[in-house]
Amino acid sequence: MFEIQKLRENSGLLNRAARWFHDKWGIDEAAYRESMEDCLKGASPVPQWYAALENGAIIGGLGVIENDFHNRKDLAPNVCAVYTEEAYRGKGIAGALLETVCRDMASLGVNTLYLLTDHNSFYERYGWEFFCMAQGDGEESPARLYRKITE
Repeated sequence: MFEIQKLRENSGLLNRAARWFHDKWGIDEAAYRESMEDCLKGASPVPQWYAALENGAIIGGLGVIENDFHNRKDLAPNVCAVYTEEAYRGKGIAGALLETVCRDMASLGVNTLYLLTDHNSFYERYGWEFFCMAQGDGEESPARLYRKITE
């Protein structure tokens, strides 16, 4: 059985989580660490980071940042870095993470979230709606941008 942890409530996860997200997405580990440190400061609702753990191992995670590297800077904040370890896919982990982030962000006063993805049906299963196409930084083609009202 897995559990979902909010980084702001478990600062001991910071280094492991920064390394884990770096390993999954190839973005500089220091950039994740900096965002996670900002999360721990608690000065504002964004950024936030979440990890799904089973027996202490990170098996999934996601974050909330202002902009997920796309040209629609007006559409913020963005859920980013959604990932579930391959061996754990199809077990409801991504859905639980998405539900947790929406509930948590609503409690922090954020009533709308956005998410940029190449998937074209996955997020609809969890109540996200296609909003528009957006151009990802450095990408050749636009990607789908989804919206979710959290309240």
